[in-house]
Amino acid sequence: MFTVARLRTFVAVAQHGSLSAAALELSYTQSAVSQQVAALEAQAGMPLLERHARGVRLTEAGETLLAHAESVLSHLDAAQQELAALAGLRAGRLRIASFPSAGATLMPLAVATFRARHPGVELTLAEDEPEHVLPRLAGGELDLALLFEFGEESEAGGQGFELAQLLEDPMYLALPSGHPLASRRRLRLEDLRGQSWVQTSSSSACARHVVRLCIAAGFEPQVSFESDDYQTIQGLVAAGVGVALIPEIALSSLRKDIAIRALHPNPPLRKVIAAMPPTAQRSVAAEAMLEILRDISRRYVPFGPAHRPSAASE
Repeated sequence: MFTVARLRTFVAVAQHGSLSAAALELSYTQSAVSQQVAALEAQAGMPLLERHARGVRLTEAGETLLAHAESVLSHLDAAQQELAALAGLRAGRLRIASFPSAGATLMPLAVATFRARHPGVELTLAEDEPEHVLPRLAGGELDLALLFEFGEESEAGGQGFELAQLLEDPMYLALPSGHPLASRRRLRLEDLRGQSWVQTSSSSACARHVVRLCIAAGFEPQVSFESDDYQTIQGLVAAGVGVALIPEIALSSLRKDIAIRALHPNPPLRKVIAAMPPTAQRSVAAEAMLEILRDISRRYVPFGPAHRPSAASE
């Protein structure tokens, strides 16, 4: 088996036409260079060099091996350069996906920050619900996914992904601004028995969680309308056709004609998490994006001062 070290030595000898010149370039002794060439000739089974008074000449076999050796070393050098570029985030790609409400809030700044720091990395962003994103992450189509989960059980963690919690996302009650309950100082989920509800599609994780919460409070929600667009849900609430539980992160763009109230004693919570393959399979670019997302999440302010749920609702 030809080794890289022997091939490099042989190429240096061929380029300089001298064992001593090759030894000087490689910081070897002339004896070490001679031994490397001799070992290579033994492996080849024929002479590769002709020695003469002024140096060495390649034999026909030496010319043949030189062409292949230069090609092999060129490919190895290119591989090393590309790997160094990946490690230094000067090249490569990062494929990420996010659920829609995070895609409208956390991800724009994360994408802009990543591109400014690492312009050589090709970055793509897809948007979908967690139940559709997880199979793509498991299949290797994605390097990082932004998901949400409720409760202690973790579907993503159960599939072997490594998870990093970014923030807690409380869910607030959205009411038409003139709704009688909007003036109540304290609202409990039980107070919403008999109300018409607007929620995301029944198959979504959020809708299933809302139904579980209402059943635990002693009633089943009467769902009048469904939409997976939280702006549409706000519009339906504003029109007076129902009430809704909306995650805080989906309230960054808030209508003025709806009332946002916290539920007592504790608002329902969902966790926003980043999911990635295990460390051994994870890209340097995904690690860099995770740090950016952590920083943005620490500084994230979902409500402006004018829209934060008022003390009257607490």
